[in-house]
Amino acid sequence: MPEPRRRPELRRRTVLSAIGVTAAAGAVVTGPSRGSAGAADATGATGTTGARERPYGSRVRDLLGRMTPDEKLGQLQQLPWAYDLNPGSGSTREVEDAARSGRLGSVLSVFGARTTNALQRIAVEESRLGIPLLFGLDVIHGFWTTFPIPLAQAASFDPEVARADARVSAKEARSNGVHWTFSPMMDVTHEPRWGRIAESGGEDPYLTARFAVAKVEGYQGSGYGAKETVAACAKHFVAYGGAEGGRDYNTVDVSESRLRNLHLPPFKAASDARVATVMASFNTISGVPAHGNAHTLTEILRDEWGFGGMVVSDWSGVQELIAHGFAEDGADAARLALNAGVDMEMTSTHLRTNGRALLRAGKITQRRVDDAVARVLDLKLELGLFDDPYVEEDAAVTKPSAGARAAARTAAARSMVLLKNDGNVLPLAASVRSLALVGPFADSADLLGTWVLPAAAERFPAVKVLDAVRRAAPDTKVTHVRGVDPVGREAGDADGIDAAVAAAKAADVTVVVVGEPAALSGEAAARSDLSLPGAQEELVAAIAATGRPFVVVLVNGRPLTTGDWIDAAPAVLEAWHPGTEAGHAIADVLFGTVNPGGKLPVSFPRTVGQLPVHYNHESTGRPYAADNKFTSTYLDLPPTPQFPFGFGLSYTTFALGAPRLGRGDVPAAALRAGDTVEVAVDVRNTGSRPGDEVVQLYVHDVAASITQPVRRLRGFKRVTLAAGAATTVRFRLGADDLGFWTNDPRGRFLVEEGTFDLYVGTSSTAEARLSLKVT
Repeated sequence: MPEPRRRPELRRRTVLSAIGVTAAAGAVVTGPSRGSAGAADATGATGTTGARERPYGSRVRDLLGRMTPDEKLGQLQQLPWAYDLNPGSGSTREVEDAARSGRLGSVLSVFGARTTNALQRIAVEESRLGIPLLFGLDVIHGFWTTFPIPLAQAASFDPEVARADARVSAKEARSNGVHWTFSPMMDVTHEPRWGRIAESGGEDPYLTARFAVAKVEGYQGSGYGAKETVAACAKHFVAYGGAEGGRDYNTVDVSESRLRNLHLPPFKAASDARVATVMASFNTISGVPAHGNAHTLTEILRDEWGFGGMVVSDWSGVQELIAHGFAEDGADAARLALNAGVDMEMTSTHLRTNGRALLRAGKITQRRVDDAVARVLDLKLELGLFDDPYVEEDAAVTKPSAGARAAARTAAARSMVLLKNDGNVLPLAASVRSLALVGPFADSADLLGTWVLPAAAERFPAVKVLDAVRRAAPDTKVTHVRGVDPVGREAGDADGIDAAVAAAKAADVTVVVVGEPAALSGEAAARSDLSLPGAQEELVAAIAATGRPFVVVLVNGRPLTTGDWIDAAPAVLEAWHPGTEAGHAIADVLFGTVNPGGKLPVSFPRTVGQLPVHYNHESTGRPYAADNKFTSTYLDLPPTPQFPFGFGLSYTTFALGAPRLGRGDVPAAALRAGDTVEVAVDVRNTGSRPGDEVVQLYVHDVAASITQPVRRLRGFKRVTLAAGAATTVRFRLGADDLGFWTNDPRGRFLVEEGTFDLYVGTSSTAEARLSLKVT
């Protein structure tokens, strides 16, 4: 007989503290009212509770002792610049005057060695104390050299792709006077309507955390001495990806367990990797705006995790506390933000304007102000700005190097996902006699994606697919027809489609390049319709109706719904927005120079009405069964995605052996002491060409005191194998992989006794299963 199921309330539980959490780490603050100065002090306003050691303590204390109240408040102010302006223009006067008076700590959206040096000289040589400015910029997936969008990078299932992007970007940016990038974004999201999914790592916290750490380490390196690295910023803290309806800036209502199990893990990983800064998010978190949320910014970030860096607001995030209905006016917003844990105010000026009055009224404390100033000064000292505040103008990187372009091309090809390849239409032979290249993005440079430096887009546009295909197949007759507009419907669409059909009928094979313009993804770019814009679906359907072989290449910043055309398309390649080397990377994959090995970091829905659809959902009391109407499903379609998380094909084939478990049971006490369990599986390339496979490990806690996801990714490894070659992939599971956070706001992590199903395969639908018992 099966073992009787134990009731959760009778099950013995083992409580495991988070790494670095002290016994008092999660203590709930009581006493002073919301956002009061006393509350700030109680929640670690001194910056000493749980914070990492500050190496520049004596220098900071000396500076603090010499600074006036206005100069201190000035260090907490960040003002915006404009990309195309130089010091001395009338519109930069506010920034220059603030720098000259010592009432400015940082400037954002400024770059260029000559421009930053000129502005820095004002602060260093004309202000009373000569404190240098900190220059920040949104370097999201490239500076001059644009890499694939972050969502695409996550599809590589290779964190080294993100590390390469960060290293190249940091070197280019630092040489142009940039000290600090507002990246990486590590918002986990189940919402493809949200435009900022393009900047994310997708729907899984483990995958996102791995990429977040790689990017932080790539940006920051082992230090800032060589002036080839920049300070990173973990954003947006926290739960921004949970925006209701996918509308940017929208409400997020989340339980403590969901917050800690889904949204916080990437930030914890980044904190452990010593990320320099954190940016607060625009959203509310269960009714409390993130910019005024002491629970997340102080109790968790600083007290539990020991984060010793600086917290910056997002653009006007302090000001927006008023619109949220959380603050009465600017002074109230400044009080709430500072006391919650925000150190630097971006663009709005409420703290600098009202700080002295708030101090006199006792609504903020000098202790908290000094703590915030110390965090800003620490970063400037760590960056070496006090010793060498300028950059060598003659050494500024002014264009992508050959090495940078090669790295971007490799990253782009490595990030592409083969969704279909019926009849092995791909790869194309370079000797193909004729090829029709159709679609609005076939001869377009709009392939860089969201959050690209305007000057980079203008000076270094993406390589077009048409140009790259002609170069890759010089003896092939390539006919190009645009077909339709990329967004709207035009009077000439019918004629354009007819011309594309004629070209397809005359060619041996057709490549249809369709997708989204970059402007349709990113910030403030939510979509209610995730299908191909304009008449692009009609174009694909018309090409399919010819009966001739064809391939669809998707260039987009989010998962799209594919509609009926997906069934008619023999081959579909998800290329995302690939960056500077877009055309070359796409051609590399189309013609087989690169064998695609990417996997989806996010589920692709069948329709928008199905959202949210993601692999790591909890089970209902009536889980989906195709033959039972009274289960969790829809009347008109199954609840499963069109393409699941972790899915991706190759030009070769792979076979996985039966997975093996090092031991069938493990004591909870052993896990608590750091013990692990090994899972191993053999993988063989059974095809005729070399290729990459991503082996994935998923965990399911069969019965827990809080319902757990049906699967959670807890390991992945991308391996390259020659034809016929084999290797063994090994994973280790520990307490972090088998436990979960409860709804206790103080932070309680449990590993419970019971059975765990372990799934090993090549996507989130893996069927090979092992059973592990925690005793």
